[in-house]
Amino acid sequence: MKNSKQLRTWLDDMQLEHPLVIAGPCSAETEAQVLKIAHELKDSDVNYYRAGIWKPRTRPGNFEGVGALGLKWLQKVKAETGLKTATEVANRAHVELALEHDIDLLWIGARSTVSPFIVQEIADALQGTDKIVLIKNPVNPDLALWLGAVERLKSANIQNLGVIHRGFSTYGKSKYRNNPEWQLAIELQTKFPDLPLINDPSHITGKRDMVFDVSQTALDLNFDGLMIETHTDPDNAWSDAAQQITPETLIQYTKDLKIRKESITEADYTKELQKLRAQIDVADNQLLENLGKRMLVAEAIGQLKKEKNVAVLQSKRWNEILGKMVLEGEQHNLSEEFILKLFKAIHQESINHQKQILNG
Repeated sequence: MKNSKQLRTWLDDMQLEHPLVIAGPCSAETEAQVLKIAHELKDSDVNYYRAGIWKPRTRPGNFEGVGALGLKWLQKVKAETGLKTATEVANRAHVELALEHDIDLLWIGARSTVSPFIVQEIADALQGTDKIVLIKNPVNPDLALWLGAVERLKSANIQNLGVIHRGFSTYGKSKYRNNPEWQLAIELQTKFPDLPLINDPSHITGKRDMVFDVSQTALDLNFDGLMIETHTDPDNAWSDAAQQITPETLIQYTKDLKIRKESITEADYTKELQKLRAQIDVADNQLLENLGKRMLVAEAIGQLKKEKNVAVLQSKRWNEILGKMVLEGEQHNLSEEFILKLFKAIHQESINHQKQILNG
């Protein structure tokens, strides 16, 4: 698939003066709940009203959605408020029912994106549709899998496509429900700058008090829109209660979020920016040079270990380095999370170099 201005035609045609906003409850619970939230959002910046009809839960026994009945409630939302509607689909049957009820926007969830079989089934069911179809990133940080899902839908002659960045599962401790891994979304944006990119701060954070900050970060990174879970009584929501915000809060957020310019042509700004970017280029080159030197030392250590028949991994030494670097990082205003990721990557590369020596 190649980047093309046509990828964002559906979004450009909306002629929005603000980022795209998709909002509504995690789950459609009752008809009254769905309609109440919709009416509170109808005069806001919300462009699509979302509600989960089928809920693929991690473990059985939890609320798994009201099913097709909820699609009729979404039809009422459109009739009474004029809001366009959106829901998640995970198989052919879901797609057929959603199309039958004229749902305007469909998205494929993270658990579905991980399976090419599921994505292909959905793509076949949507063949040639003019509906908007958004693809959430897979559960794990795998850009190829994410893009593969987009390509399958594109191959099914589905033109109105976009992606949703909802963060990635992690085994380790994190303040996020799903780590944003911003760099991966940026890489996708770099490869396909015209593919609409939506951020889902609700699933990234898992906590309503973090939704605003993640939303602002996404907009600062030039994301095209936000998908935010919204509920009139979030504490008593039937699913994902902790990450939902009220319609009133959402409306205030859309007023408070800053929309920054992608670029500016003022001469003074451009000149200063070029100077600062040149400094970054120098720093990056120095960083790569130092990493190269470090790997040469690692290779020398590998040679010594080979001669003395010593194992590559020295856990005590590694833990000492990690602890020291976290403390050093604090002195340079670098977060522990960043330092751990950075030095784990450097350490793995060092091990790879040493293994080549030992096995050579």
